Amino acid sequence: MKRALLLALVTACSHPAAPATPIPAPAPPPAEAATATAPEAGPEAAPEAKPETRLDPAIAAYADVAGKIIAAATADHAAWNKLEYLTDHIGHRLSGTKELDAALKWGADTLRADGHENVRIEKVKVPHWVRGAESLKMTAPFARDLPLIGLGGTVGTRRRGVSAEVVSVHSWGELAALGDKVKGKIVLYDVPMPAYTREKGSGYDAVFMYRYAGPSKAAAQGAVAVLVRSLTTHSLRTPHTCTLGYDDKQPKIPAAAVTVEDAEMMSRLIAAGEHVKVTLRLGAKTLPDAESGNVIGEIVGREKPDEVVVIGAHIDSWDVGQGAHDDGGSCAAVMQALTVLRKLGLQPRRTIRVVLFTNEENGGRGSKGYLARHEGELPNHVMALESDSGSFDPRGFQVSGSEGAIPKLRAIASLLAPIKATEVEKGYSGADVEGLESHGVVGLGLWVDESHYFDYHHTQADTLDKVDPDELARDVAAIAVMAYVVADMPERLRQ
Repeated sequence: MKRALLLALVTACSHPAAPATPIPAPAPPPAEAATATAPEAGPEAAPEAKPETRLDPAIAAYADVAGKIIAAATADHAAWNKLEYLTDHIGHRLSGTKELDAALKWGADTLRADGHENVRIEKVKVPHWVRGAESLKMTAPFARDLPLIGLGGTVGTRRRGVSAEVVSVHSWGELAALGDKVKGKIVLYDVPMPAYTREKGSGYDAVFMYRYAGPSKAAAQGAVAVLVRSLTTHSLRTPHTCTLGYDDKQPKIPAAAVTVEDAEMMSRLIAAGEHVKVTLRLGAKTLPDAESGNVIGEIVGREKPDEVVVIGAHIDSWDVGQGAHDDGGSCAAVMQALTVLRKLGLQPRRTIRVVLFTNEENGGRGSKGYLARHEGELPNHVMALESDSGSFDPRGFQVSGSEGAIPKLRAIASLLAPIKATEVEKGYSGADVEGLESHGVVGLGLWVDESHYFDYHHTQADTLDKVDPDELARDVAAIAVMAYVVADMPERLRQ
């Protein structure tokens, strides 16, 4: 899942490893020697060059160790190898499935094998929605089978399906203007997603509400089902799923996504005066909550072990593809970031904790469970870094609700000049860590090049071959450097 907006709106087992020999942070150099210039721009140059800055001596002191972390993280494809097992041997991992159970075990076993401390699975109950068989057939003005995918959480249809005429709308205003003409019809939301730009990012936030709120808005006007144009700007007739949000005050009607190509085709026919009719069949159902858990592993701090820096990703995925970019690669990246630090013998002042959150996609129960279980520790959480935008080349970090921390974070990110991941801006941290921000925790999201993320997002195409091993290794480097410096620097990072 890309945005928490979609949701807003174990026994513990310990296997401590012998601690590696710590490498203390080097002594700060004289202030007059600590000058850094803006890094060379990457392939996509930033719109404005950043001015020359004088680097905090306390951060400049980490230049050598940051270089060692980057070199170690990018020297091999260890993170990609982890992801290879997760995707090829386990595959997609929807909450309530045996595949997610297998992924939790794999995560804990892998963290133990890498020598990390306090590895455990903290139990959480999660929703258990099952897709079932599904199909969409156009019956007029001609017969044609259309690819589709049910939206997460949708109700099913009766066995013979829902057969009705389709009405096409391109905005909320067009839906409202139809009034009671929607009654008994299937509403097609044919709303194009704006193109990605470097300055504004993806156009996802401009259109996701048609998927999330569209079913209930159509139901309020008497619609019997909803079809939603897939949220992507590049389609090879691939439908994209994600969760919907039913309004309890309205009837729950079946909802599915269709491809960009077929949404446009149906809209063209309707605009030409044709009567488009379809039969929609969805076998979806919701079962009782299932047991799951958050996977945790640590490097325990050498001086302030009770102060915690979280680096996290979500281990669940939708039940399509392999969940490679969303969010398996990020799980591999945060796990490998911890392993790189351990292999280098870097034991920071504070504890670095990996959290593989469960159920981010259709409930957020993992993040809620973490907050409840660690409530007493939250004042000692220093920073929570999440990666959930795909495993593409890192640009830097986005900071949520922590503007006071931005100057320090920019200074730390300047150490990532060798991999061109130096940008730090106000933005969005992530669905699984945003709840920590109200407790004074700095929220940080790994900022990557998302220009192709929504080509694969929540589709059968989200597979390992779409992940570049070198780009994933640079993600590891960016996460490891940021986490280590924040966990080790003398002063605590604050909002």
